[in-house]
Amino acid sequence: MTAVLRVDGLTKQFPKDDNAIVALRDFSLEIAEGSFVTVLGRSGCGKSTMLNLLAGLAEPTSGTVHYRARRLTGPHVEIGYLTQSDTLMPWRDVRRNVEMPLEIRGVPAARRRRAAAELIRRVGLTGFEKHYPRELSGGMRRRASLARLLAGEPETLLMDEPFGALDAQLRTELQAELLRLWQGSGQTVVFVTHDTEEALLLGDRVVVLGNLGRIVLDRAVDLPRPRAVDTARIDPAFVALHGELASALKEVAQ
Repeated sequence: MTAVLRVDGLTKQFPKDDNAIVALRDFSLEIAEGSFVTVLGRSGCGKSTMLNLLAGLAEPTSGTVHYRARRLTGPHVEIGYLTQSDTLMPWRDVRRNVEMPLEIRGVPAARRRRAAAELIRRVGLTGFEKHYPRELSGGMRRRASLARLLAGEPETLLMDEPFGALDAQLRTELQAELLRLWQGSGQTVVFVTHDTEEALLLGDRVVVLGNLGRIVLDRAVDLPRPRAVDTARIDPAFVALHGELASALKEVAQ
């Protein structure tokens, strides 16, 4: 399959006083077009730094990022990024938040409203179009953020633990919703998580990171879709893969 993202020898250092803190060292990875890749790792292993570099929001100290064979030197219109933190505009209601990427691109108002209405429906927020972020629950804000991300119709979605702060039930619902929106879209997803079960439920490939972004395991996930949490937990193949990933994380910790 065609590699939509290619990372070669990526290193990122942050200056601190007279020293440099290394967040990522000599990291290389290829992401195939249309794939759903989950990146699994403990806190502090460089996952978020990696995504910032893939999004073109940070400049590497050394190494390169290529998107569709062209060197990435800044944000790209075809790469959407959903961060851990809530970035909805507090002065805009749900509809106008979702419309924002279309507004930036100069899409006429009538078309923006139609597109936003459809995305709001798809993420289950119909009836909340006029609500402001402060009037929404955490899960609803995540849904609105996902709709805004999709409004820009990016080819590639970067997602940094987007459901990590939610309760288990809501997290499961949004995982299923994300998969439903992704399947058949042709979009590429790079999804960062520290949750082994989430990595397996979502990804068709799991990359496990150790310290400074060292890849300790790169594993294809050959489990059939859809993958329901309750049935997956008793599936011998799922249990075996879960154990393999858990062992890789344990090796990192030691």
